[in-house]
Amino acid sequence: MIRIGVIGGAGYTAGELIRLLINHPDTELVFVHSNSHAGHPLAEVHAGLYGETALRFTEELALEEIDLLFFCTAHGDTQKFMETHSLPEGLKIIDLSTDYRHKKEGNEFVYGLPELNRRRICQAKYVANPGCFATCIQLALLPLAKHLLLNGEIHTHAITGSTGAGVKPSDTSHFSWRNDNISIYKPFTHQHLEEVNQSLSQLQNSFSGRVNFIPFRGNFSRGIFATIYLDCKVDEKEIRRLYEDYYNDHSFTFLAEKSPDLKQVINTNKCLVYPCKHEGKLLIVSVIDNLLKGASGQAVHNMNLLFGLEETVGLHLKPSAF
Repeated sequence: MIRIGVIGGAGYTAGELIRLLINHPDTELVFVHSNSHAGHPLAEVHAGLYGETALRFTEELALEEIDLLFFCTAHGDTQKFMETHSLPEGLKIIDLSTDYRHKKEGNEFVYGLPELNRRRICQAKYVANPGCFATCIQLALLPLAKHLLLNGEIHTHAITGSTGAGVKPSDTSHFSWRNDNISIYKPFTHQHLEEVNQSLSQLQNSFSGRVNFIPFRGNFSRGIFATIYLDCKVDEKEIRRLYEDYYNDHSFTFLAEKSPDLKQVINTNKCLVYPCKHEGKLLIVSVIDNLLKGASGQAVHNMNLLFGLEETVGLHLKPSAF
């Protein structure tokens, strides 16, 4: 059994991660750390866990008792923790914050997008889990980058559910504002763009085009629906073949036969990708659940790879029938 600790256990992402871990056949959840909720049952914060676990939040960090530590902390907190704590030699880490996603000198974390870095993840000690928008956009573009087909500007629009804003209430996540509403935020400057550019350049080092990204706040709870378009001279049949070849040995990303709906991926670890040509333009639709494929599901996928498990274990999740 893989013995696990979680730091930062009160948010939406942590709630989904805990749900996956307590139902995973090869894991034992040893502790969930939270200063603000210490002593309280997990189900008091994550109501969906009633009847699933009797575990309580704790202030203690039993690092010597675990094999793997997940960080579901606010951005910046993982790096602070790493700099101020002495960690057991064999302890592996998966960080769901932004702190170690970008290549920098001294960064020992492998970027944890399995469809890009599966072999490296299998051999890693520390993994930086990708961002949700970054995951959705990259999976739409990786096959093109592999075949050096990104040769100009890329235009991306993506809409995310309210859980993407985190559990802490804000003006733009309040129900009366978010419901029956839509808005943009951080146009052209979203923090996930650096990840996207980094990964595309990893496959196509000649890539120098601009990724124009307009993120939208949606009036639904979870999921990301992205549309990406760019100039492309290759015909649609060949494009689909390139995507099929790229993803045929990956467990969670699938080439859709028609433009997908968001509900097809909600409560799953899937990404559905649909490329189609419109004269000289290539349009790609990409959809994921932001809390699963965009966060906790992908983190468990990375855990399975780190410990040599079959990569779909604990992730056979089904979408709603409606």
